[in-house]
Amino acid sequence: MATINTNYQKLASGYLFPEIARRTSAWQKTHPGVPVLRLGIGNTTEALPRAVCNAMKEKIDALSDRSTYTGYGDEQGDAYLREALVAYYRRYGVELESTEFFVSDGAKSDAANIQDLFGENNIVAIQDPAYPVYVDSNVVGGRTGLFNKEKGCYDGFVYLASTEENGFIPEPPKQKVDLIYLCSPNNPTGSVASYDQLKVFVDYARAHKSVIIFDSAYSEYITEAGYPRSIYEVEGAKECAIEINSFSKFSGFTGVRLGWTIVPKALVCEDAPPTVLNSMWNRRQCTFFNGASNIAQKGGYAALAGEGYEQSRALVAYYLENARIIREGLTKVGLTVYGGINSPYIWAKTPNGMESWDFFDLLLDTCHVVVTPGSGFGPAGRNFVRVSSYGHREQVVQAMQMIEENLKI
Repeated sequence: MATINTNYQKLASGYLFPEIARRTSAWQKTHPGVPVLRLGIGNTTEALPRAVCNAMKEKIDALSDRSTYTGYGDEQGDAYLREALVAYYRRYGVELESTEFFVSDGAKSDAANIQDLFGENNIVAIQDPAYPVYVDSNVVGGRTGLFNKEKGCYDGFVYLASTEENGFIPEPPKQKVDLIYLCSPNNPTGSVASYDQLKVFVDYARAHKSVIIFDSAYSEYITEAGYPRSIYEVEGAKECAIEINSFSKFSGFTGVRLGWTIVPKALVCEDAPPTVLNSMWNRRQCTFFNGASNIAQKGGYAALAGEGYEQSRALVAYYLENARIIREGLTKVGLTVYGGINSPYIWAKTPNGMESWDFFDLLLDTCHVVVTPGSGFGPAGRNFVRVSSYGHREQVVQAMQMIEENLKI
């Protein structure tokens, strides 16, 4: 008799972003013809860099010719792309081997799948607030108890509070944990960790044989000096950290789908000496994954250097200018805001202690603007909303005008 994975039944509610879409759609049905300005989901809107498109077109042309056609590539990613990633990290003074890179179809799937390396009894620490996939994938993996409605969190997780008081960069847990999920620049708060702040976590992980799962998908948005773009800029991190990154927000690959994960050979945990975790992830990818699209990989290669890199940087600059407009607009109406300088996200405090979903409804009803309720990222987000800079400039400007004219707080 087949039975289900009952851990799915622990999930508190529908996944955050489909729930936003559902509520927005329901509102539009009762307000036909009223345009909605979407600053919620972090989905890129601008055209792909021209050099990236040209590279993918060239690959498509090669696939159309029998003499240059290629089928399956390496499950770890095509060698030329992994070598390009090695060179990309050298810009930050980080030396890695190509066999430590694993190219995938995006950071989100890797952030969920990486837990396959670790036992069900591992104790997991999560930044709070955090990108929902870190939480939900571990719930489904059986590493938590039930959702505690009173506290707004799962029993069994260790939540690392990211608050106004600590600049939204938490301290390591007081007790021993096994897996630690960190994201910098952070989604959703927009905060970015300094070298010293990351070093504290690295020292903790090395002392406890813990593993940090470090999401650096927004590293290209760091504009200020002094902040690491890779955790491997921190001494000792190769022994205790897995890094996940993506072309999605850097080069507009949200629909193209391409990312990478780094599992250093020096990485260890309590029952795995050096090279074991690297070999395990290699085996996992070879068994369950046939490699990323060879078309997408050509585009990713073009994005890492030359014209493709400069055009990708221009794309980042466009979204950061949107973020500046949003920061200034929300500040003008009296909201307290964070982020938006080294990140495409603005973390805005709700007025008068309002719950985040209530503020979501207020903005939709009065300003016709969609944002992301902070409570969807964890209990520490209850009185915040995330505002995304991923939108056409004219829509961002219009949204700020609507808020300035109609939001009464």
